Amino acid sequence: MAPRSNRVLTLAQTEFTERMAQSKHTLRPHAETAFAKELKALKAKDKQYRPQGWELSPQAVVTYLLGGELEDGTIIEPKYFGQRRLIEVAVATLVTDRALLLVGIPGTAKTWVSEHLAAAISGNSTLLVQGTAGLNEEALRYGWNYAQLLAEGPSEKAVVPSPVMKGMTTGKIVRIEELTRIPSDVQDALITILSEKTLPIPELNTEVQAIRGFNLIATANDRDKGVNELSSALRRRFNTVMLPLPATLEEEVKIVETRVNQTQSQLEIPSPPLPSDEVRRLVTIFRELRSGKTEDGRTRIKSPSSTLSTAEAISVLNNGQALATHFGNGELHADDLAASLTGAIIKDNQHDAPLWEEYLETVVRQRKNWKDLYDACRTLL
Repeated sequence: MAPRSNRVLTLAQTEFTERMAQSKHTLRPHAETAFAKELKALKAKDKQYRPQGWELSPQAVVTYLLGGELEDGTIIEPKYFGQRRLIEVAVATLVTDRALLLVGIPGTAKTWVSEHLAAAISGNSTLLVQGTAGLNEEALRYGWNYAQLLAEGPSEKAVVPSPVMKGMTTGKIVRIEELTRIPSDVQDALITILSEKTLPIPELNTEVQAIRGFNLIATANDRDKGVNELSSALRRRFNTVMLPLPATLEEEVKIVETRVNQTQSQLEIPSPPLPSDEVRRLVTIFRELRSGKTEDGRTRIKSPSSTLSTAEAISVLNNGQALATHFGNGELHADDLAASLTGAIIKDNQHDAPLWEEYLETVVRQRKNWKDLYDACRTLL
């Protein structure tokens, strides 16, 4: 019989192998896992100054977000399509002791950018607090293991660290999603952390001090219901970067195609390439309904209550592609898009349905080669 130490080692190796095999089938791997090869290549070629606690230099972080080609021919895939200066400002903010607040309407890639910034800077994007209306201070500060607390009283062992506390003690980037959904009195628990870089633990008469590399990225939007305004004291401790919607039709089409193809690859859906014409039609509809006018500016349009963001367009295409693959001939057609498109636009039946019908009659029906989409959408009204 093998010695116990060997049996334990073999068991540990088996468990590790099983976890690695399972990770290959993860539905949505973290950014540092999905793009590990790119991050490794960037780190190997990165000769610029790296702030203490950073995995990459600020220049390399920007390259990781915006894409490029390294000296050895490694292609870095773009993660964000937009103004380079916005990403440079965001990265420069995190070099200082100021926290970063990414603001924009839903679907402007705030979460996507924050995740990839954390992955590139800290090699870890998992220190995350999801903001909700019911969030309490423990989620931002620390909690207690009540069994140990009752048995031994307050002690360091009984403290349950929040992601913020973990980030402070390990020198990592912490992400807070939907900061404005958190109640205002809970938001203000961050003020001491961001200004003094300390987290008091009065029950133990001590505090946690942040080490270099720690910083915070928060996201927020002011379009949804249930938004809590940030206090002026808290807002002053953030540098705010506004992420806009794509400026041009071509830019938005490129973003949508790239993200849909990535999703199809991750989910291993056996689909043919997206028809560019269908993507362009969908993005055109979303842009026109968002802006309240047609692309040529000649016709005014009433906008629905839905956001119709780029993220929503990606979702519509993903669903249409799934329909085409499993219940059609595999190629995306107007019939496959119509159901998801209608559902994305009509959120309030009384308000949005008449506007969508009017748009179909005054715009879609009049366009050459759009009859199939018009017919498919009309059958659902």
